[in-house]
Amino acid sequence: MTKSQYKIRNAFPSEFEAIGKLLISVYSQLDGFPKENEQPNYYKMLANIGDFTNHAETELLVAVDKNNAILGAVVYFNDMQYYGSGGIATKEKNTAGFRLLGVDNDARGKGIGKLLTQECIRKATQNSLNQVIIHSTLAMQTAWKMYENLGFKRSEDLDFMQGELAVFGFRLKIIN
Repeated sequence: MTKSQYKIRNAFPSEFEAIGKLLISVYSQLDGFPKENEQPNYYKMLANIGDFTNHAETELLVAVDKNNAILGAVVYFNDMQYYGSGGIATKEKNTAGFRLLGVDNDARGKGIGKLLTQECIRKATQNSLNQVIIHSTLAMQTAWKMYENLGFKRSEDLDFMQGELAVFGFRLKIIN
């Protein structure tokens, strides 16, 4: 399947539960990532991923194939006050962010994560924002190269600890 056969769109409320299950599956299988018994509130947030869409300017985006099967998802924040991370990120102005990007295990290596990331960058650019902020962990380091290839730079001022878990910030400056 070529990348043009994938579509990025807003998730339908009827898909929220399935997306939550997909994200729980993806995150719980990451080496070095906390398990559900270690961070139950985090996994509860993943299970209820659709709740993010109750906030203004927050979208749950999905990547689907021609059969409308969900291959991946991400939460896009056009207003950082709803981003919900530790550290200083939620205070950033004129800034977009995205969190909780996950790609189904069977769809890995097909450019789904990159397509979701590019859609978030496109939305931020379209809304004349100055930058996009993201966070990642060492367990997600395979995605770091993709982010860096898209122009994201490590930004230590955005780093924070989530319990025992080190969380690392990245910024992408947008030239409007």
